[in-house]
Formats: sequence, structure tokens, C-alpha cells
Amino acid sequence: MLKQALPLLLSNFSLLVVAVALGALVVAALLAHGVLRVLLIAQAVYWAMSYVARPVVLLTVRPEPRFGDNIADPRLAEIGYDVGIEAALRPVAFGLTVYALIVLAYVLWARHRPRPGRAPLAGDPDLIATLWVLYVLGTGARLLSVATGAAGSAGDVQSASPVLSLLTMPATLGAVGLIVFARPPGQSGTLAVLGVLIAGELWWTTATESKTPILGAALAVAVRFALTGWTRAKIAGIGAVSVAGIAGFDWLQSLKTSPHLRAEAAAVDGAYPDAVRPFLSLLRRFDLLEAATDAYYVGPSSWLGPGEVVGHLARSMIPAQLLAEEKLHAGTAWAAEVRGASVDMSQVSVSLAEGNVSEGYVLGGWTGVVVGVAFTAVVLVGWSRTLYARHLVPVLFGIALIEIPVVFERGMLGSAETLGKYLQVVVLAWLVRLMLGQWRRTHGPPVAQRDREVPAGPQAAPAGASVGSEGTQ
Repeated sequence: MLKQALPLLLSNFSLLVVAVALGALVVAALLAHGVLRVLLIAQAVYWAMSYVARPVVLLTVRPEPRFGDNIADPRLAEIGYDVGIEAALRPVAFGLTVYALIVLAYVLWARHRPRPGRAPLAGDPDLIATLWVLYVLGTGARLLSVATGAAGSAGDVQSASPVLSLLTMPATLGAVGLIVFARPPGQSGTLAVLGVLIAGELWWTTATESKTPILGAALAVAVRFALTGWTRAKIAGIGAVSVAGIAGFDWLQSLKTSPHLRAEAAAVDGAYPDAVRPFLSLLRRFDLLEAATDAYYVGPSSWLGPGEVVGHLARSMIPAQLLAEEKLHAGTAWAAEVRGASVDMSQVSVSLAEGNVSEGYVLGGWTGVVVGVAFTAVVLVGWSRTLYARHLVPVLFGIALIEIPVVFERGMLGSAETLGKYLQVVVLAWLVRLMLGQWRRTHGPPVAQRDREVPAGPQAAPAGASVGSEGTQ
């Protein structure tokens, strides 16, 4: 398989340009520091799965489209995988090249600026207490939603219980935030806390049939290490969490699947070579090539006008209860109006990831692609800086972005929609923080006593101690 990949890259110009652009993104990551390095590598891996690995499999195997197999796209098969993939990836190649140049320029400029230091809120008792309260409240809502059958699954247009769905979101914020910022004493305490939180996200991944929670937990572990310093053991730990999460997700899902459905899935996978089958389940969860195919069939500048886009972006940040009309659901609209132009979606109601390049292309052609990737770059850079902020609200938004894959698989509309949802959770977290602070001031030791008990300033640290280290971890 690997021997065939290089000739395929060389014979398909768009695929080759995509691979080179992702390589440039990895170079930018190696030149970057702190959290930004982790986020850029995660982007490169995510997009490589969608825009390189999946096309290589299609060009190598050339599978016949079958019901239940979303890898073998009948639209690409109809015009020939060579022609179809070359055409579908053309805007992607352009967009990722522009994106890589933007990021490289920023990283080279940032190298002459002061490096990010320790995250000021790491280990902050008020923040940690707030995150634990959010996690407990959200986990209760998760358990209730599973018990009542309202948990939903990936791609659902709407939850069976919108209120419960909203109440589960604090668990996500709490789990990811604790993975990143909690500093329990000792290595055993750290491993115990991280193990419980990651196991909880793996369970929620299975309950919702979505890869997002466990991949968010893996990314949170990587962000934690970016804040505290890298070791070989930590790098191996990130890989282990990612692989175990995906493998565990597939295994747990197989336990929930009936023997008949497992037999059908095995028959679909049987059309692929033995070397490819272990990776099919993973590839099916990285579906941006389908969005690129949607954009190719519908054409440039064929969806919403500039005024509509600006209006939808503004309304996305306003709670739905305050609006007279329903907000645009970008994933649902993409499925019905964009994919629906080339695939019969009349009997299907689903929310799809549109991708920044594909969305930009159907909104404004090549100019739209530039605007779309520039928007992603701004969100990414802002995200990497929020985790070093001294105030709660930007830190909470940074935590939320670890879990929600807006810089990986969403465009401007989808990103704004998701951030608008989490704005309500951030407000809730802020209120919890205020209540905990008030309780601490009311029931805690007097200020003068705390000042005597807690040495102020870095001079109290023992000689040779590292402010940002995790001790024996």
C-alpha cells in the first residue's frame, strides 16, 4: 500500500499539492512553540486522513460503491476516481497552500516575540473547583440522557431533548479543562484523575457514537503536555490515548451492534484488501473528501450571498430564545442544499461537516476559499493564546475549542454556530465561578490568614524548582 502511495501522489497533481501543503504545516508546527505546535500537528494529521489517506485508498483499491460504504463515493466512481479526486481536491490544494503560507508567516514572525510561559490559571483552585462542578453537573445530565434515550448520535439534526443536550455540555468543558489544568499532587494522583476523565469521555464517545469526545480528550492531553513540557513518555502517552480511544470506540460500538448489522459491515469491508481493512473504520470518520466532492458538484459561488453569510454569523452568537426566527444550522443546510444538489437527500435528515475550504468555495469561489482559511487561521492563533490568558472567559473558550473540532472540519458558519452554543455554557461556568468565589470568601479563612499560609511571589519557591513542571509526571 505504501509503495503504491508515492506514484499516486506524483500522478495526481492536486493530491501532491495537498501533501506538500500539509508537510509545510508540519514544518510550521516544528518552528512554533507551546500549544500552537500541538494544534498545528493535530490539524495536519486530521486533514491528512481526509485529503490524503482516503484518496490514496480510493485510487489504489478503486472500490465499487455499495450501500453502507461511505468511503466509495458513487459520484467519484461514476466519473472515474482519477478525474473525480483531481477535480474535487483542486480547491483544497489551493486553500491548504494559502493556509500553510499564512501560518508559516505568523510562526516566523512569532519566533521573534517572547515565548509563551506558564499558563497563569493552571492549578488555580477557583478554576479547578469550577471545572469539577461543571463536570459533575454535566455528567449527571449525560447519565439522564442515556437513561431516557435522549443522548442522540453523531450527525443528528436535533436532540430528543434540547435541554438535556445543553446540560451535557458542561461535562465536556469540565473534563477537558481538568485534563489540561488540574495539577493533583504526585504522579499517582495525576494518573488517577486523567484516567477517570479519559474513561468518561470514552464512554460518552460510545454513547453518542461520535469520535469527538475521545479525540478531544487526546488533544487535551497533548495541550497539557505543551503547557508543562515534553518527554518521550508523554509523547508515547498521547499516541496510546489516541489509538486506544479509537480502538476502544470501535470495540464498544461492536458490542451495541446486532449480529446482522455486523455481518453486513463485514461484507462491505470484504471488498477492500486485507492491508486496508483495519483502517476502514477510522477512515470513515474523516469525511471531508465528501464535502470537497459536494463543492465540486455544486460549483463556486453557488450557495449563500455575502449579506446572508454576515447575517447568519451575527445571529449565531445570539441565544435562539432571543431571536424571532430560527437560526441557520450550517451542517443541516449543507446536507440539504449543497450535498442535496448531487445526492438524493430527500429521505435523509443529517448534519454534516462542511470544511473551511469547501464552504469557502461554494460561498465565494477562490476568494471565498482565501477568506475561509484565513478565518480558520485567526481562530487557531486566537485559540492557542486563550489558554495563556489571565481571565476565566477566554480560558473557557480555549477549553471548549479543544473538544469541538471547528478548526479541523468546520467552516465559518459551522464554527460560529458551535461557538454560539458554547457561549451559554461559558456564561454558566462564569456564574459558577462567582458563586464558588463568594463561598470561599464567606466560609474560607480570613484574607490575612491566607496571606500568611500561602507565600506570595516566586521567591518562595525552592531553589531549582520549575514553575511550570509537573513534578514526577
